[in-house]
Amino acid sequence: MNYWLLKTEPESFSIADLARARNQTTCWDGVRNYQARNYMRDEMQVGDCVLFYHSSADPPAVVGTAQIVREAYPDPTAWDQDDSHFDEKSSPDNPRWCMVDIQLDEVFAEPLALETLRGVKALAKMELLRRGSRLSVQPVRKAEFDAILKLAKT
Repeated sequence: MNYWLLKTEPESFSIADLARARNQTTCWDGVRNYQARNYMRDEMQVGDCVLFYHSSADPPAVVGTAQIVREAYPDPTAWDQDDSHFDEKSSPDNPRWCMVDIQLDEVFAEPLALETLRGVKALAKMELLRRGSRLSVQPVRKAEFDAILKLAKT
């Protein structure tokens, strides 16, 4: 099993939106970074655990958990000219981008703010806390995932 952090801007798609989605499930589309795409395409598996992170929020925070319920498949927003994620170099015959489906597990009672996470020794090497880290899809170590779950329960 793998562990991930998925970043989203809450005004685009929030954990509340996921909670309202049919079966509390949605596709995770619009990823347009090759490293993030490769994580999704090559490493994400059904059952993997996800930390749901609100970026560009006040404050930025981990707000809950989800799980991967469908492995990578072509992202049709890439070849939709009316979509903000359109990529002229992608097509149904040669898809460049992929997406996965996630399902909500838990909304935390209180968001875990980025600054709070910075003060947790067990998270010192977490990719999210590395200066300049901007990937929207990031691997997370099991110990980091467990530490965040423990914080959410306190």
